[in-house]
Amino acid sequence: MAPPTPRLVVPIDVKKSPWEQKLPIHNRWHPHIPPVAEVTEGEVFRVEMLDCVGGRVGDNNSAEDIKFVDASISHCLSGPLRVLDTKGVPAKPGDLLVVEICNLGPLLGNEWGFTATLDRDNGGGFLTDHFPCATKAIWYFEGIYAYSPNIPGVRFPGLTHPGVVGTAPSMELLQTWNEREKKLVETDIRSVKLSEVVHQRPVAHLPNTRNCLLGKVKEGTLEWEKIANEAARTIPGRENGGNCDIKNLSTGSKVYLPVFVEGANLSTGDMHFSQGDGEITFCGAIEMSGFLELKCEIIRGGMKEYLTPMGPTPLHVNPIFEIGPVEPRFSEWLVFEGISVDEEGRQHFLDATLAFKRAVLNAIDYLSKFGYSKEQVYILLSCCPCEGRISGIVDTPNALATLAIPTSIFDQDIRPKSGKVPAGPQVLKRLPDVLKSTYDGDLPITQNPSKDI
Repeated sequence: MAPPTPRLVVPIDVKKSPWEQKLPIHNRWHPHIPPVAEVTEGEVFRVEMLDCVGGRVGDNNSAEDIKFVDASISHCLSGPLRVLDTKGVPAKPGDLLVVEICNLGPLLGNEWGFTATLDRDNGGGFLTDHFPCATKAIWYFEGIYAYSPNIPGVRFPGLTHPGVVGTAPSMELLQTWNEREKKLVETDIRSVKLSEVVHQRPVAHLPNTRNCLLGKVKEGTLEWEKIANEAARTIPGRENGGNCDIKNLSTGSKVYLPVFVEGANLSTGDMHFSQGDGEITFCGAIEMSGFLELKCEIIRGGMKEYLTPMGPTPLHVNPIFEIGPVEPRFSEWLVFEGISVDEEGRQHFLDATLAFKRAVLNAIDYLSKFGYSKEQVYILLSCCPCEGRISGIVDTPNALATLAIPTSIFDQDIRPKSGKVPAGPQVLKRLPDVLKSTYDGDLPITQNPSKDI
């Protein structure tokens, strides 16, 4: 007999706000956020999700919604889900939860997404010192392919995946997160800046009550106030998995997540139609609403057996990801290198962040020779299936990073050739451009010495 249709455990109505959903969503990590449903080991179940900002960005011709978006709502997560074995016994702390992605995609009737750069004063992105303005590109889906009217001449298959998959932390682990991130925030900012790239962005996101969603916990109660002031933001990936943004976590993949609380309390969200390694613009995948069809397995005592703590307690572990067998096939790539020397020519010691920044800047400047604006290329490199690597980290003083771009996603040949860059109809300025807002702040902007960006 054929297996049953996957059971819908978390439905989503994209026409309603995060606060109006049938099952309440959450956007914080805390062990006391109650589960909204139960799932059983071995069953295939379906979870639907809003996009990362809960539908606050529209399919329109303006970047104003990006400029003024309140990023404190991110991420809108579906769950938590209490996971039981076939005998009805919940997952226990110390177990390993295996989550297999059986199927995924956009929600029916909502086959579009967006990629954006936030305003520099609203969080910015990896290159916020070069690109301070809020920008946006809309993407439409044709089966497995995405195209954008804002970046003409580009079409590529998406490697669709959830940006966030994680289990709830224990109170001990949550306190560890909050203490170490608070120490970072309280550190002299001049001592933690990286290559003068990210020092204008928040170094960490501490608990706060603004736009805090705690699922079934009723706002206005003493319980809500207590949890909201303790609960961790979902911005970074941590020991529980969370916002890891691994683009290869797609159909057929498995995640081996540590269990810290009874039932595991599995949550997921932040669906991406496609993403480049690094998600460099920050709101930088093709963000969309979507669904996952999942199957779970519980490995009893699996944390101790398979995960080695890299810290002072058994809680200092990290998940394992198994890449699935389905991904786009590309045979030709153009690869850009970067080293740890900044825009003023200053040498930095084995700085992989700066090396990757240089690789991205080199790719942006190069591709702009083929008719694209630099903003178009910046957004494209954030969401197309490009591959970033730390290619060298031992040869002092330079770290070496690379960014590989599949050449077949373009409707023109972008490889270097003898003579000048080709000219002709395909290499004319690509119009329309990405949607842009103005930057009204006064933070300093970095200029490329050889050519303004």
